[in-house]
Amino acid sequence: MLSLTQIPFFTKLNPDELVLLGDISQERAYKKGEILFYEREEPKYLHILLEGVLKLYKTNFKSQQIFLHQFKPISFVAELANFENIPYPATSEFTTDGRVLKIDYEAFKSILFTHPELSFNIIHSLSEKLKIMSEVVHNEVILTAEAKIAKFIVEHPELFSELKQTKIAQLLNITPETLSRVLGKFKNQGLIEFGENQSIATSNRIKLSAFFE
Repeated sequence: MLSLTQIPFFTKLNPDELVLLGDISQERAYKKGEILFYEREEPKYLHILLEGVLKLYKTNFKSQQIFLHQFKPISFVAELANFENIPYPATSEFTTDGRVLKIDYEAFKSILFTHPELSFNIIHSLSEKLKIMSEVVHNEVILTAEAKIAKFIVEHPELFSELKQTKIAQLLNITPETLSRVLGKFKNQGLIEFGENQSIATSNRIKLSAFFE
C-alpha cells in the first residue's frame, strides 16, 4: 500500500493537508475486467491509478468498443470530468488487477485551490490528456489500417508476445481479419519477421515509420 507521500502529486503537501487528504480518500482494489466508471456516469471521486492497467473506451451505436487510451500508474484518470462537472465521456475498465485511490472531489477542492503546485500538476496532467485525445483523433481520422498497425509495431512491439491478435485488433479499432492481412503483407514485404507465439522478432522501423509519419 502506497502512502500519500509516495504519490508524486502530493509530495509538497504539508502534514495537516496530508491528514485532511487521508480523511477524504479511500483505496480500493479491482480485479481484471472490473469497471472503474461507465460512460455518462456522474463523477464523484477524483481517481488516481496506483497499480494495474486501465483501458478507456467509448461504445458506438452497434455496441462496439472504440479504444481511446490505456492508463498506467501513477496517473490521474478522467479528471477533466471532475473539473468541468460533466459526466464521464467514456468507460474505464481494468485489463489487469489494480488499485485506485478515490478522493472525494468536493472536499478535495479546498486543498486544490489553496495549493498552487498541486494545481499546476493537475493542469499538466490535463494537458497530457489533450495530447492523448489529439492522437486518438489523428489515428482514427487520418491513419489507414496499415498506418495504424505499422505505428503500433514501431511503438509497442513487445505487446505482440503479450496479447492475442484479437486484442490488438480491438485496441486499434480494426477487425482481426484486417490485422492478420496487413501483418501478412508486411511479412511478405520483409518489413517484419515473426518469432515464437506470434511475437515480432525483427522489424524495419524506418520503412514502417514511413506509413504514418
